[in-house]
Amino acid sequence: MKATVIATFFGVFLICTYAAKEATKKTKKAKLYVPQINCDVKAGKIINPEFIAKCPPGCQDVKYRVYGTDIYASFSSVCNAAIHSGIIDNTGGRILVQKVAGHSGYRGSFSNGVRSLSLPRWRESFLVSEGKPRKGVTYPSTLEYASSKSTAVKSELKKPEQDLKATKNADTANVSEKASEQGDRVRKEYQTSPVPTPATQMATTTPTPTTTTTDPSTTTPKPTTTPATTRTTTVAAAAKTRAGLHRVRDIGSSSVHPAYSSVVAAASRQVQAAQGRGQNTAFGGTSTSASNRNILRPNTGIQRQEPVAAFRRAASSPAHLAMETDSWKPGLSLFDTGFSSKEELNPKPLDSISQGNPNCKVDLSFLMDGSWSIGKRRFQLQKQFLSNVAQALGIGSAGPLMGIVQYGDDPSTEFNLKTYANSKDVRNAIEKIPQKGGLSNAGKALSFVNKNFFSDANGNRGGAPNVVVVIVDGWPTDRVEEASRLARESGINIFFVTIEAATESEKQNIIEPNFVDKAVCRTNGFYSINVPSWFSLHKVVQPLVKRVCDTDRLVCSKTCLNSADIGFVIDGSSSVGTSNFRTVLQFVANISREFEISDTDTRIGAVQYTYEQRLEFGFDEYSTKQDVLSAIKRISYWSGGTSTGAAISYASEQLFSKSKPNKRKIMILITDGRSYDDVRVPAMAAHQNGVIAYSVGVAWAAQDELEAIATDPDKEHSFFVDEFDNLYRFVNQLIQNICTEFNSQPRN
Repeated sequence: MKATVIATFFGVFLICTYAAKEATKKTKKAKLYVPQINCDVKAGKIINPEFIAKCPPGCQDVKYRVYGTDIYASFSSVCNAAIHSGIIDNTGGRILVQKVAGHSGYRGSFSNGVRSLSLPRWRESFLVSEGKPRKGVTYPSTLEYASSKSTAVKSELKKPEQDLKATKNADTANVSEKASEQGDRVRKEYQTSPVPTPATQMATTTPTPTTTTTDPSTTTPKPTTTPATTRTTTVAAAAKTRAGLHRVRDIGSSSVHPAYSSVVAAASRQVQAAQGRGQNTAFGGTSTSASNRNILRPNTGIQRQEPVAAFRRAASSPAHLAMETDSWKPGLSLFDTGFSSKEELNPKPLDSISQGNPNCKVDLSFLMDGSWSIGKRRFQLQKQFLSNVAQALGIGSAGPLMGIVQYGDDPSTEFNLKTYANSKDVRNAIEKIPQKGGLSNAGKALSFVNKNFFSDANGNRGGAPNVVVVIVDGWPTDRVEEASRLARESGINIFFVTIEAATESEKQNIIEPNFVDKAVCRTNGFYSINVPSWFSLHKVVQPLVKRVCDTDRLVCSKTCLNSADIGFVIDGSSSVGTSNFRTVLQFVANISREFEISDTDTRIGAVQYTYEQRLEFGFDEYSTKQDVLSAIKRISYWSGGTSTGAAISYASEQLFSKSKPNKRKIMILITDGRSYDDVRVPAMAAHQNGVIAYSVGVAWAAQDELEAIATDPDKEHSFFVDEFDNLYRFVNQLIQNICTEFNSQPRN
């Protein structure tokens, strides 16, 4: 009886405990309220840096556009991005969104029934993953959206003297405030790390990169501290990764006798310590397998030694080991700094600055092949070639500037654009560059240059075309097509110089057949030079210099933000009014400031019209963004009738007839009413002359006229808003459509 009572009591206790636990679970679930968002909501519209939301069914639609793959631009549809990434399907569901810093080179792809588009750059990005809360993170039950009114525009209407301060629209301002808290840390992470995949996106919100700063003078290992067995194991392990993919040429072509190698090693250490270069002369091993040993050069019968075998045979030699360990600095990431020498990063004094060749104002990056396949002698020939090119270019502040990135397993910057300002200093620096060794990962080097090299901090001048010359021994050991495409879309011209291309019997070892044609912008031979032998490389110095200096033919540097002549045709009729006219000018300024403005990039012009027309300023009048914005601010309100058709004809004659041949001609017309004259014939004539027309109607504007003015498809080129204060809403949409149209054009 007693046992029965105890058992009964214990059973009741278990039931009560289970019920309490279930009630607790329900309470916890009830606490997490998940807000629902619409299919068309863009990440940039939501201010919260991290949130969980529920997407409704039916978001898989082309009208909800997505930009990027894995990491998305913030004006992408959140829900359609989640479908593209495979987190949810078209039935909807919960998702976790994490804001991250702006990104360059958003890659378009087709995934899960959604076509995402590519984009050169955007100021904010986001990641999307499964809608499960992360530990320690509190999620909002109500999302905070950007203001639907442009307070910046409103306040500026009250203060005419501040009409056109450099302000973004309300969306951008609000998003930027939130993104700035984590921008610097996250930007560094995404410049130096692979783009997260959906499987790893849940790990962190704002990854904190670790940077190792090491004094080169204190990190040089003693020659005897690296056992030969360890080095052999490292090289052998690396050899397994790329069996039979790359030729190995003779490495024994050094002019230094083995008996003096220890002396050379000591001298090398002194030079490296003086230059601060030790941290980047990393020994990355070799990729060749035992099957590649003693490969015969075609039609010569001369054997080529494999670096692994040569290394193993010499592993017991203290002199050889000293040379190898001196150049290997473990624990340093090449991406931590991206540079090779503290001394070289500082610009030279003014007395050493040359004006240079003014007919060749380009910013150049040479990617030199430092792989083991070249051998020491050919590496010296490559340095001599680069030295001759620097001399022929005429380096100077008003002419070409030049930097060098050496690549092997990984790329590293030897010196950047602002390090040296004359040919003599550049040539001296080239002579001191040591060989990195490793594979020939040209694709990885192109990605590195695209993300890190052409920045203001590294001396990029903006108005000068960006040019990359890739030097390749034979063929790369990784793929270059995707990296090249992203670099071109970011505004970089790519040239390939290939030396001793693969023979018919060697082509089976190439990872990416026809890699040069896939990498360059045009396959007409202008962007590629094939040299039959390293010993004839000097013959292409002048042809290469002539091509990189031919700025009129550098069409591959064009992006949607730097390749257009944009003419604004502004309605100044009486129905607009003074206050609304200032709002229109703010709209024009907000669009203009998003583009890269210079003589060689995007140019801006403006026409105002009533019954008559007036050229406010032409394409060739202002060459800086600040000058353009100031000119827009100075436009005075005219007042009068509305003859839109005549204004289109006037703009075609006075603006677009003077557009450069390699520029895309874009007309953005803003009007608030029906025209007194016909718009169809003038608009058709403009279209036939290559003008891409966008129409923006306000209040009483006629929809049929807006569609007639707009380029087909008119739904993507015409916009209507009920009041002037809402014009700001179309700034992002206009730029998005311009870039989408540009990126959809064939690039080859």
